[in-house]
Amino acid sequence: MKRLFAITLATVFLSAGAALADPIEGNWKTESGETAGIAKCGGSFCITLKTGAHKGKQIGQMQASGGGKYKGKITDPADDKTYSGKASISGSSMKMSGCVFGGLICKSQAWKKQ
Repeated sequence: MKRLFAITLATVFLSAGAALADPIEGNWKTESGETAGIAKCGGSFCITLKTGAHKGKQIGQMQASGGGKYKGKITDPADDKTYSGKASISGSSMKMSGCVFGGLICKSQAWKKQ
């Protein structure tokens, strides 16, 4: 009986942990075909490339701003230039954008959750 209780309790805690994950966490397919992993790092979410020529490189850091929206910094891995970044999630899609000059010039990509 104790064993059954322990297994049930462990299952409940594991399920609750998955349910508490932030929507931005996980693996995302970028427009260029690479996979980017997003995971908690301190009070933020770090974006690291998992595939492609820049595999292993951290390319951004975002903080939740509510309602499926995030703000932070995003780096172009090809030239190492860092931009003011925004992300917004809708279902299994995320719009990721990087801007310069206070948002005057922006470039966006649509990423899909894997």
